Amino acid sequence: MLYYLFNYLDSHFNLPGAGAFQFITFRAGLAIILSLTISLVYGKRLINILHRRQASETIRQLGLEGENTKAGTPTMGGLIILGATLVPTLLFARLVNVYIVLMIITTVWLGLIGYLDDYIKVFRKNKEGLAGRFKVVGQIGIGLIVGFTLYYHESIVIRKNYSEAQATEEIKSKATKKVSADGTVSYSIDTRSTVTTVPFVKSHEFDYANLLFFLDSKTAKKYAWIVFVLATIFIITAVSNGANLTDGIDGLAAGSSAIIGSTLALLAFISGNIIFADYLNIMYLPNQGELTIFLAAFVGACIGFLWYNSFPAQVFMGDTGSLSIGGIIAVISIMLRKELLIPILCGIFLVENLSVVLQVSYFKYTKRKYGEGRRIFKMSPLHHHFQKLGYAEPKIVIRFWIVGIMLALFTILTFKIR
Repeated sequence: MLYYLFNYLDSHFNLPGAGAFQFITFRAGLAIILSLTISLVYGKRLINILHRRQASETIRQLGLEGENTKAGTPTMGGLIILGATLVPTLLFARLVNVYIVLMIITTVWLGLIGYLDDYIKVFRKNKEGLAGRFKVVGQIGIGLIVGFTLYYHESIVIRKNYSEAQATEEIKSKATKKVSADGTVSYSIDTRSTVTTVPFVKSHEFDYANLLFFLDSKTAKKYAWIVFVLATIFIITAVSNGANLTDGIDGLAAGSSAIIGSTLALLAFISGNIIFADYLNIMYLPNQGELTIFLAAFVGACIGFLWYNSFPAQVFMGDTGSLSIGGIIAVISIMLRKELLIPILCGIFLVENLSVVLQVSYFKYTKRKYGEGRRIFKMSPLHHHFQKLGYAEPKIVIRFWIVGIMLALFTILTFKIR
């Protein structure tokens, strides 16, 4: 909103300083400052409200050290993250940008699903919360909205470059011709595509249409939307559930999400800037720079939330926060055409997910084979395994953060390892 106000003041009244709102870096800086302020100032007030309403989730008795001290800690603190992300976005981002609109919808949609789950647990005293099938339906719903929008919306394009030799007459008729200082001629064209980025590969691009290899190329491109939408649904469901499982000890999910969000913010800024994208040989995505503002607000919200969620936590984010942050990370990764980097960047979420899958699968297998279920880990998700080994919560969280930072740096390096 303020973007349009200051743009008007700059163009009509030449107000000093108003032109700064044209720069993404300036607005991103304001977004992170405001999100931190909101989460720090209003976070405490929300915690007090949750305390008064006795909005505390029942602590499961897992035999972990210190778990009884968490009794009475309010949950649904994810509302702090949602509010501190959405308010700066509404104020500083260009609201006509389709990517920003999709992120606002995603945040509200998954926030409502998580809030409903927490509400049933806390106020209806139903430990199971929202039935799993309804969560999945909600995740599929947002997956369909995101998938179809990204595939069909005319503003969602990638810019492809062709040399003089590569460009056909059809491409030349639609493309923008560029002549470099040394006289080299090239052509660039904005096109809708299902191409995404592949790490460690020299061409670093992959088209979802290639998965329909049993069809001819024309037919495969025609039906590529099916594969793309299904992949979108799967990624959103997997990452949001991974974030949900990671939210098991104080500060782990929020801190890991801040690290991931910071990396995505850098990638969004580079991918949306034609100069940096060309220099680093990264896919240029017009109009995506605005996502930097959303991500700056998201990172600020997660860091501000850590003020109250660090050990010993004064509030838990609940499913209101964990489902949302996972969905936000998944959708932005897909928008940036970097979803195949999720196993690296979101490695913490991945191993938490895998630890549960392996534990349950192995237990069922051994029970069927030997009549007695056996375990790979002392407890899953993985962070509980380390708790059972006697590690203190803060040590586990900080070490997971260190691994998360290493994975983030490696994710960025993949653009040079080809």
